[in-house]
Amino acid sequence: MWNRNIETFLACDAEYADAGIVLFGAPFDGTASFRPGARFAPKAIRADSYGLETYSPYQDRDLTALRVFDGGDLELPFGSPQRVLAMIEDYVSRLLADGKWPLMMGGEHLVTLGAVRAVVKRHPGLHVLHLDAHADLRDDYLGERLSHATVMRRVWELVGDGRVTQIGIRSGEKREFDFARAHTHSCELDSRAVDLMLEKLAGQPVYISLDLDILDPSVLPGTGTPEPGGIRFNELLGVVTKLDRLHVVGGDVTELSPPYDPSGISTAAACKILREIFLIFT
Repeated sequence: MWNRNIETFLACDAEYADAGIVLFGAPFDGTASFRPGARFAPKAIRADSYGLETYSPYQDRDLTALRVFDGGDLELPFGSPQRVLAMIEDYVSRLLADGKWPLMMGGEHLVTLGAVRAVVKRHPGLHVLHLDAHADLRDDYLGERLSHATVMRRVWELVGDGRVTQIGIRSGEKREFDFARAHTHSCELDSRAVDLMLEKLAGQPVYISLDLDILDPSVLPGTGTPEPGGIRFNELLGVVTKLDRLHVVGGDVTELSPPYDPSGISTAAACKILREIFLIFT
């Protein structure tokens, strides 16, 4: 299981024993409520990453300075979210036991729950930084408690009050927003507010969960539930490049759905954001 993937994300070609970071795909979209296709994201991201440079002028850092192992994609079953989450939890648990930093490519957003289940056992004081268009705080969706629409409610049940910070939220039921006001933190996307949020999280173990539909559909149309009124790429980049101030212990990038953007622009944006997330660890 620890053999390097043949087709890797750009420059992520270290051997497992030498790597500090492990990239892997969780190609699952079995609870997608609108447009499926996120299962194809990891493969598309790897292929399109070769259109990028390894160097980031935004951070003056280079991927070649990192040792990243690309473990490929988990072979996840269709029709069983419970089994999918258990497999992700087991995989991430083994990475953490080996002292690796896990970075997961979704897949739909529910896959985050499997990773957080593992990380919170390793870091009991875990705080989750959630960047998204949608609150994902429903207790159930059409009677199902395991859904990409309920993932942050399930995460909150693991980490508790005040340990989920949400950025970019602009869609959800009224009761989700009522729940958020009582149990989670929200952060406006202006420089001062982000800086204050980072100060509050300083020194705490943080898991970053980025749903790409935080971006406006004019920037990233290739997603399962596009939500107008989102942020521009450079605004998201401005947040991501500040995350090196935090004690990040894991993360994921989810909800790219390549079939809905044949131009490839959405996948290109996902690749670039993923590169910048890697580089906060140099």
